[in-house]
Amino acid sequence: METLLSSTTLQLKPTPLHLQPFNSFFPKETLLSSSVFELKYSRKSKLGVHKGTLSQGSAFKVFASSQAAPASAEVSTSSSIPPSMKAWVYSEYGGVEVLKFDDNVAVPEIKDDQVLIKVAAAALNPIDFKRRLGKFKATDSPLPTVPGYDVAGVVVKVGSQVKGLKGGDEVYGDINEKALEGPKQFGSLAEYTAVEEKLLALKPKGIDFVQAAALPLAIETAYEGLERAGFSAGKSVLVLGGAGGVGSLVIQLAKHVFGASKVAATSSTGKLELLRSLGADLAIDYTRENFEDLPEKFDVVYDAVGQGEKAAKAVKEGGNVVFLTGAVVPPGFRFVVTSNGGTLTKLNAFLESGQVKPVVDPKGPFAFSKVVEAFSYLETNRATGKVVIHPIP
Repeated sequence: METLLSSTTLQLKPTPLHLQPFNSFFPKETLLSSSVFELKYSRKSKLGVHKGTLSQGSAFKVFASSQAAPASAEVSTSSSIPPSMKAWVYSEYGGVEVLKFDDNVAVPEIKDDQVLIKVAAAALNPIDFKRRLGKFKATDSPLPTVPGYDVAGVVVKVGSQVKGLKGGDEVYGDINEKALEGPKQFGSLAEYTAVEEKLLALKPKGIDFVQAAALPLAIETAYEGLERAGFSAGKSVLVLGGAGGVGSLVIQLAKHVFGASKVAATSSTGKLELLRSLGADLAIDYTRENFEDLPEKFDVVYDAVGQGEKAAKAVKEGGNVVFLTGAVVPPGFRFVVTSNGGTLTKLNAFLESGQVKPVVDPKGPFAFSKVVEAFSYLETNRATGKVVIHPIP
């Protein structure tokens, strides 16, 4: 069974000049979500009294024909922050049954270098459920935990040392600088989350909060993993697990950002057309052929699914293998991302132009009330791209 590190449907977005077409990977219209939320506010400040409404109405669709995902609605911000919030919490390690909805969690205080975000959308990653299972408890933050790494939302409060962001900015990011070392106790599956400014970037123009939430951890892992492997223009890459959250972005970044000479990728039969639409020159059906037996070898093999010895057999002499999971086999190395908002800022131009596209699983977005179902689905290892939670109340 195919194992994916992050979950994702192909949602394309408008460029400034035209609409990017949807790929025929989706044979018919798929309704992803229809949602509305609103938050009214009033605040006093040195500048007077400010009133407004935080709202977003959205309907996301994927079409076989030309169709673009809607841009996010205009969003105002509020400093009338309540003392408590709704969030998903677990107080012990275990399966999805330990996840509990709590409508009385304290809103986190921000440090001088942090901002408080009103969360619009959050995405799930395999590291979320591995953490919940207790696989990293030795370096984890104390329980109880509000899970969630990926976030997209609106800044509602800034710390005294924050220089580049202000209230009302639409931002996205991976809220944990180190994925496994002391991740935040209060994550993104909540109405509010506190994040260091350096981990965030302004949301790319022309993509919505759902698409933005699908990106941070996966695109940073994809980009920084390729950099660490010494990938550069003119080199070839084989992506194992090309339909997953990380793999789908490795394909696109290798092709459109790094200038790969050839991109090959593996998936199950039904996802081969997706791989091609993302830029793969060679789409390999792993259920029908053994990629390690191909006569052609690659400068870099990016293993997002844990193929070990097989991955090592597919690399050229002098090449490199990026292992995200499973056994590490020479000449490969284990890669764990370090979150950096600067990476997101660097890649925003490619997202805004449509050269790189977020991929959101067609079963989502999942409602905030369906977080348990979303985790259960992610843990089947059958998701395409990213599993996203939206809207957050």
